Amino acid sequence: MTAARPGTAAAIAAAVRAGTYSAREAVELALRRIEEVDGGIEAYREVRVFAALREADLVDARPDRDRLALAGVPVAVKDNVPVTGEALRNGSAATDDTPRTSDHEVVRRLRAAGAVVVGLTNTPELCVFGTTDSAAAVTRNPWNRRVSPGGSSGGAAAAVAAATVPVAHGNDGMGSIRIPAACCGLVGLKPGSGVVPADLGNGSWFGMAENGPLATTVQDAALTFAVMADRPVAPLADPAPLRVAVSVRAPVVGTPVHPDWVAAARTTGDALAAAGHRVRTAEVPYPARLVLSQAVRWTAGTELDARLVADRSRLQVRTARHAALGRAALRLGLPREQGRTSWRSRAERFFTDHDVLVTPALAQSPPRARAWSERGWLANVWSNARYAPFAAPWNLAGWPALTLPTGEPGPTGTPLAVQLVCPPGGEDTLLALAAQLERARPWRRTVDDLG
Repeated sequence: MTAARPGTAAAIAAAVRAGTYSAREAVELALRRIEEVDGGIEAYREVRVFAALREADLVDARPDRDRLALAGVPVAVKDNVPVTGEALRNGSAATDDTPRTSDHEVVRRLRAAGAVVVGLTNTPELCVFGTTDSAAAVTRNPWNRRVSPGGSSGGAAAAVAAATVPVAHGNDGMGSIRIPAACCGLVGLKPGSGVVPADLGNGSWFGMAENGPLATTVQDAALTFAVMADRPVAPLADPAPLRVAVSVRAPVVGTPVHPDWVAAARTTGDALAAAGHRVRTAEVPYPARLVLSQAVRWTAGTELDARLVADRSRLQVRTARHAALGRAALRLGLPREQGRTSWRSRAERFFTDHDVLVTPALAQSPPRARAWSERGWLANVWSNARYAPFAAPWNLAGWPALTLPTGEPGPTGTPLAVQLVCPPGGEDTLLALAAQLERARPWRRTVDDLG
């Protein structure tokens, strides 16, 4: 018998708080679903069957269960942050298998709110690339198993899109929440700098990387974000009329944007105009040196992370090449803050006339699901840059950005999606606007049948 699909995180938590459902029941359902479907998806590196059931029983026994924001909600955690009792492998054979003795602060907050970690999700090695595979597994997109769920939070996105958990933890240094969310038809939020504790690897890629949620609904994304940020859940009422800019030109000069992804941004602009917002086309003034500023932090951050692994000789060839470029950059005294501050100044000037920016979430549909780790460094970088150029500028700026589906399928059958961007402090605005779009243009929450 096929396991039922879990409800939303908000619904599970409400039922567990009310005593009409138990955390154990929610976790048992998630574990059955993982057993049935994950063999064809490979979202998880580790499924915590016995540990998760023990932890669910502890949630059911908590005297404050009726006040827990995520009471009994099964969640997946990306395998690049510490989880007590589990090894942190970060997608790499070069890391060690020593169990960690404490949780990352974000994991601690999820558990304190009543969530139960059912598994650790796959990532590409050191979370460097925009597809998710390792020597052990190629993670596949539940909407179309021939294509990738994106990266580096591809395992997390696949876990949610496959309806094994309602929400997952991810993190985003060059788009690694928003890109998988776009590939898998999810809501993915990258908070602005300092809103959610980062503490990722060796310096969080010079402050570009942030932790955040992946979910199938805006309400679930807002709820999980609030727990991660240790703040009250903001209401998702329709926002006051906003000045919205729609920009479809890729940040990387010469990068083509497929007409379907252009249309996704423009129809989103039309929907926002119909909802009473002031919408106009206005191309973002991306600076010529933007790509270089991003790339220096990407490669140098990888080199710093590589210094933490147990056996550097076991790094994949593509990762070692990436780190070597970063090592050279560090010897030259890079990165410097000038590139970041110059880009922020341009962005601030652009946003004096706009409150929210809408862009395509991707430029092309997701690449093939394959062993990208066996291909060369240039092939990986070229593929990433070609299909997903819109996310990284906002990591460099440190501004909040969110991906959400449009409800329409793309050329590969995977959902189309758009990116929303706000100035610092705009996370609640992004979530409220996304909820308004969700009501106007609802999307399929998960894949209906994984076969």
